[in-house]
Amino acid sequence: MPLPPAPGGRPKPSRESQRGLDWFIFFLADVQTGFGPFIAVYLTTQKWTQVEIGFVLSIGGIIGLLGQMPGGAIVDYARSERLVAGLAVATIGCAALAYALWPIFPVVTAAAILHALASCVLGPAIAAISLGLVGPFAIGERLGRNARFASLGNGSAAALMGATGYLLSSQAVFLVTFMLAIPTLLALSRIREQEIDVAQSHGAVVREVPDKEATSVFHLLRQRPLLIFAGGVLLFQLANAAMLPLMAGVVTMRSSQWAPVLIAACIIVPQAIVALASPSVGRKAQAWGRRPLLLLAFGALAIRGLLFAVVSDPYLLVAVQVFDGITAAVLSVMVPLIVADVAFGSGHFNLALGIVGTATGIGASLSTVLAGYISDTFGSSIAFTGLAGIAALGLTMIWLFMPETRRVE
Repeated sequence: MPLPPAPGGRPKPSRESQRGLDWFIFFLADVQTGFGPFIAVYLTTQKWTQVEIGFVLSIGGIIGLLGQMPGGAIVDYARSERLVAGLAVATIGCAALAYALWPIFPVVTAAAILHALASCVLGPAIAAISLGLVGPFAIGERLGRNARFASLGNGSAAALMGATGYLLSSQAVFLVTFMLAIPTLLALSRIREQEIDVAQSHGAVVREVPDKEATSVFHLLRQRPLLIFAGGVLLFQLANAAMLPLMAGVVTMRSSQWAPVLIAACIIVPQAIVALASPSVGRKAQAWGRRPLLLLAFGALAIRGLLFAVVSDPYLLVAVQVFDGITAAVLSVMVPLIVADVAFGSGHFNLALGIVGTATGIGASLSTVLAGYISDTFGSSIAFTGLAGIAALGLTMIWLFMPETRRVE
């Protein structure tokens, strides 16, 4: 798929900007890890009821789902992705401080809403900064670096937050989260604004004659590869999201004493693989194309589901999580990369990313409900087999209908 060259040739961002983006992603992962399950633990210590905790978590999830496309559109409209990202990080830091200092229902609800809204623009902002810095031909390797530093940040933050909650208090987790927003903003400031091509970060190209059809939102929404990919991602998440929670329940029933350690290992193993393999995924995506790696991810997910259905040894279940690492390493790079392929030239790259993000959220939301019902009715082995079947359906869909989107110079 040929692409008009960027004026002046391929962008060459400075080492300072590249490192600034690396550390921004690392510290941002630290900040985001401070929320999640720690919210439920903390609010329980504050004598909240499970209904109140569930409401706060649900409202954040709903807004996070509904805000994907508007968040992408905001980033496409912005003239400074750094400013958008900085405001979002500051908002999340303030939300963490509100959790820590005023754990009352209206304040926590408002903080959860602000956190969800800010998170909706952060993903597209990072992708936009990356694309604006390196351009469409080097974006695969850059996204691999992004995934590596996000994985390293998630792993280190989980250890830090766990130790903080254990040694100090669950309230201290949110104070640490607030303080981590400071190095996050400092890292962001190291990215040189003038090196981010604004038009390129939105997936736009310079044309001598404006093409309203090519830059129309409706034209983007009719892009067959984008719609097929969004459908594939929905099926992927429908199969994937429930696997680890379902497996955690199985491990707890079979080995309750070692369940926390085994579940932690099941989280750490994929993160380690993502950190090690993601840069290679970005390079291979340019050398091999996108479809082979997508097929690998769906195939690994189907195998993982089948192994979970038949493996009974709790310790072998940890080894099965290697397949989760493969799928996570591929999808963390492929999602923004394929969207950049399809949407580049439209000027709506981040809106397209929001469309796929919405499909991701829908699939993940339905997955736990579907798998839980099947597991309660027919047993966990049938549930895992069903999830593997959904992954196989996604594999078939990508094999038969998804075109190769790799761009060539």
